[in-house]
Amino acid sequence: MQASPRCGARTRDGDACRSPAICGKERCRMHGGATRSGAPSGNGNARKHGLFTRGAKVERDEVRLLLDEAQELLQSLK
Repeated sequence: MQASPRCGARTRDGDACRSPAICGKERCRMHGGATRSGAPSGNGNARKHGLFTRGAKVERDEVRLLLDEAQELLQSLK
């Protein structure tokens, strides 16, 4: 047990994980070495909200330009 390779993961305090790695893997069972570990396929929690899509970025840029032009117009009227 002491001679088995150790998990390559880091703990929250920065130390190395002391658990033995799964055979043929570099991680222990708690850090992703076991089968079926990790997020499920088709994870519904990872859906995108669309805030950073190309269309949303273009729309924000257009609104920013429109606001800048309105600000310049207001400054010129003073």
